[in-house]
Amino acid sequence: MSAPDSVTGSATEEPVLEPPADTALTSLSTQAARQLATTTKSEPQMQAITSRWLLKALPWVDVKGGTYRVNRRLQLRVGRGRVQFEHNGADDIKVIPQTLTELPVLRGYDDIDVLKEVAGRFRVREVRAGQVLFEAGQLATEAYLVVHGRFARYAAGKYGEEEVIGVVTDGDQIGDEAIGRPEPRWQSSVRAETAGVLLVLPWDVVQEFTDRVPSLAAHLTAYAEQQQRPVNRKGEADVPVQAGHVGEPTLSSGFVDYDLTPREYELSLTQTVLRVHSRVADLYNEPMDQTQQQLRLTVEEIRERQEWELVNNREFGLLHNTDYGQRISTYTGPPTPDDMDELLSMRRKTRLFLAHPKAIAAFFRQCNKRGLVPGSANVDGHEVPAWRGVPIFPCGKIPITGEHTSSIIALRTGEADQGVVGLHQTGLPEEFQPGLNVRFMGIDTAAVINYLVTAYYSMAVLVPDAAGILENVQIGRSAD
Repeated sequence: MSAPDSVTGSATEEPVLEPPADTALTSLSTQAARQLATTTKSEPQMQAITSRWLLKALPWVDVKGGTYRVNRRLQLRVGRGRVQFEHNGADDIKVIPQTLTELPVLRGYDDIDVLKEVAGRFRVREVRAGQVLFEAGQLATEAYLVVHGRFARYAAGKYGEEEVIGVVTDGDQIGDEAIGRPEPRWQSSVRAETAGVLLVLPWDVVQEFTDRVPSLAAHLTAYAEQQQRPVNRKGEADVPVQAGHVGEPTLSSGFVDYDLTPREYELSLTQTVLRVHSRVADLYNEPMDQTQQQLRLTVEEIRERQEWELVNNREFGLLHNTDYGQRISTYTGPPTPDDMDELLSMRRKTRLFLAHPKAIAAFFRQCNKRGLVPGSANVDGHEVPAWRGVPIFPCGKIPITGEHTSSIIALRTGEADQGVVGLHQTGLPEEFQPGLNVRFMGIDTAAVINYLVTAYYSMAVLVPDAAGILENVQIGRSAD
């Protein structure tokens, strides 16, 4: 009598019959057959290749001399920058003295001892969400540096309603409109939209420094006088013209003054040395040339780094060289259609938006909440999303901060439109692609062939409003 299944295991299992070790195969094995077969294979793949829309969308200017000079009209209205802070604790926050020259009123002032003394007179003040710093029309008694937080500028509309006219965020300042006025009054009200931290400097301290330090007094006087000179709406030295007159009046005369210290862009570079053993280059080239495959993937990596530099490089990258007057912050955090419209309205002929894919998804979520459907644009046979007819290109090189925020960049491109242009030089020795060459460096004693691969490039913003940035773009999903 057989044992039950629970003791002997499953009675339905078929025994596995293995042929004896000395049994000969009756047909050719696949392992042996592969020795005579030619496999079908792909080229080496690279996961890090992206669409690189910025490189494709930029018009490239051939810079034969290695340097590109941007000539502009004389600018009288000084642009604002952003100060930086040193954090040594919750209540020990100081402005870095050298960065005070980013403030329009102190631009070009070089007495570091005075700057250190001014920096030491700022005091920390915490504010709560909803707190009003001051109302429009009040006397200005303090200047403010925003360490952290979001503050809304607002004014009363024509019919008494509240109108938000701007947002002030980290590193910005409030108070330069009071410089040079005998009884300065605030032109708008400011309210804290979030809890924040400010550095505050009373105006009587500014007056004390002015009375005590002749160099600072002279600098502030020169700044106030410069602000009084006639300028056009973009802050450039005005050219006197007349219109609508009759008869033979004496016409105003003048000239177009130029900036005497124009900015020059030198071509930057990305380089690497590609090493290929001569044995590999000689013997292993069927069906694919090993050297060409190594070079192809190396060039792809260099082009990826090139686009990263055009976005992030501190000397010429978009995130660091866009004028601070062309930067706005999102009003509520996520990128809304209202924010995109405001960014679009800051320049003529915007050609493209650049945004991290997660920022694009966050914008689409806001459109979905409002029942809006963004359009699309056909670019070189590709359908890409668009807003108001302007294509939105994904760019993973735009960073995401630790606070899960990113930026959206808007560009006008081309020399003819005084936009943003890419810079490179063609006709290089041993050129492999425009602006990129591959130079043979010899064979070392280990029989390794060396190639120097170099890409030369830069980027120029011809006028400040050619590029704009929507900052503090929150990309996370809301709880609702």
